[in-house]
Amino acid sequence: MRKYIAFDIGGTYVKCGIVDEDAQILHSSKERTPKTLDGLLDLLETYSKTCSDAEGIAISSCGAVSYEGVVYGSSALPYIHGPNIKKLVSERTNLPVFHENDANCAGYAEVWKGGAKGKKDVMVMVIGTGIGGSIFKDGHLHKGANLHGGEFGYMLLNTNFSDSNDVWARTASTKALVRKVAKAKQLDPEELSGEEIFSMADAGDKDCMKAIDEFYHLLAVGIYNLHYIYDPEIILIGGGISAREDLITNVNKKLDAIISAIDLAKIKPTIATCELRQHANLLGAVYGLLKQQNHI
Repeated sequence: MRKYIAFDIGGTYVKCGIVDEDAQILHSSKERTPKTLDGLLDLLETYSKTCSDAEGIAISSCGAVSYEGVVYGSSALPYIHGPNIKKLVSERTNLPVFHENDANCAGYAEVWKGGAKGKKDVMVMVIGTGIGGSIFKDGHLHKGANLHGGEFGYMLLNTNFSDSNDVWARTASTKALVRKVAKAKQLDPEELSGEEIFSMADAGDKDCMKAIDEFYHLLAVGIYNLHYIYDPEIILIGGGISAREDLITNVNKKLDAIISAIDLAKIKPTIATCELRQHANLLGAVYGLLKQQNHI
């Protein structure tokens, strides 16, 4: 049974794992993300030594990751942008390395062992502080000409826009929901969380109920647009919000309302929540490595 070392590099923590070719996580841990590139490379090298028979290293991280391993764009971890992380880790460990964007890795996990298993044309949305995702055509990841395939959060839903705060990621993410309620209640957004807002709505808070209703509407409008651009077999929704049991029901209600109003629309998007959650990025990175090594 082949074994692989996997890392999910985030702005706060680095998740580490040993994963086999059947997607079984044999060991996992997490460490605070180092403050420097050398510190990060030291961490990855040290953990890699815990599995002497690993056949490769799989890395998930923020940023627009090129096929060569250079991370473009910007993120909460500035020092990973510019260097060839893939090459540096391979030099440190003498192992083959796969490196991909975290949202793309989450998509890979769903295609491999999750809600998109057996499907060819898929969109995966990850909703949190922003909105990102991944696109699969004929089972293959679509990265795009500028490595921005799946950056759904940049969409504009309203033509009356003025700045970056009008993009979909800043109007329909859970962070946007928090900002909206905080403004209505004249609170510091740091004093609220998405979970608290849903709890307050369940208790009858009108500000929260209104903001959540708008949140679902904006999600549905974006999903409707994405579906008619690409017409995938399924659109999966991930991120913290996907843990809510009523998410799909509520978004479907909004989709029904849209399709009822737009009589040209004859096909309703098929949506579901992602099945692989806290370990999706680790598993997806390993799937990418397996594909890179032609084992899948």
